[in-house]
Amino acid sequence: MTTRLTTINGIALGRTHARRLRDVYRSAGWPSLDSVEVELLAAGLLQRVEESSGHEKVRLSDAGIAFLAQAFHANRQAMSAHDTLVQRVAQAMLRDGRIVWTDLSIRARLPSQPDEATRWKICMPDVFSIRNTTVAGYLEPVVHEIKVSRADLLGDLKSRDKRDSYLDAGGQCWYVLGCDRKGKPIADADEVPIECGVMVLQGDNLEVARNAPKRAVADLPFALWMVLAKATPLRASTDLGSDGPDQTMLQEQPALLPPP
Repeated sequence: MTTRLTTINGIALGRTHARRLRDVYRSAGWPSLDSVEVELLAAGLLQRVEESSGHEKVRLSDAGIAFLAQAFHANRQAMSAHDTLVQRVAQAMLRDGRIVWTDLSIRARLPSQPDEATRWKICMPDVFSIRNTTVAGYLEPVVHEIKVSRADLLGDLKSRDKRDSYLDAGGQCWYVLGCDRKGKPIADADEVPIECGVMVLQGDNLEVARNAPKRAVADLPFALWMVLAKATPLRASTDLGSDGPDQTMLQEQPALLPPP
């Protein structure tokens, strides 16, 4: 969940507490007897109930139900903002004449030393695109990872393997940052590692805060070709028109015959 930190009775409550409330609501209510439960009890979001059998259980108080409902609402808002920004980026790539996929699951190879076993990781980039060309060397695969929550971004950046998997899947990796309630970007470009580019949503426009370094990709791995073959690329919205960039120069041209 992406609920913001809340303080009740001097106790700071966040998504860990919201997740526990959800689990208790769905369960029989057996106590966990840990610090999270103690904090929820002290905040008045959980209450102890003694069964006729003598066993003690916990259940959500009215305040706990209200807190959980607010957490669900905040989570839906964050998901809506995320999905909206994903579509905005995808449409921008389509306007550039690229072939675009979302919701892919890609098996990426992680960096390793020569004497180490090969390491793999499944990554799920928000937006993956390639150029519309039949020349393998001109595909220029690009990954766009969308972040609308600062906590989500910082958690993502802590995982070097996750970032390396994005870089393996694409010749470029971009982090696209949304804005908070005050309209301020959720992070500065300097907070994102230098090997990734940064775009920021400013009003209705996507602005480049820092360009992403390009890595030459001779061809896509066969396993990635199979993933793309099984998935359905996005189609441009009807309002995009057909005035995208001409990429005929990227395609293999027939050899010219010498004049007679």
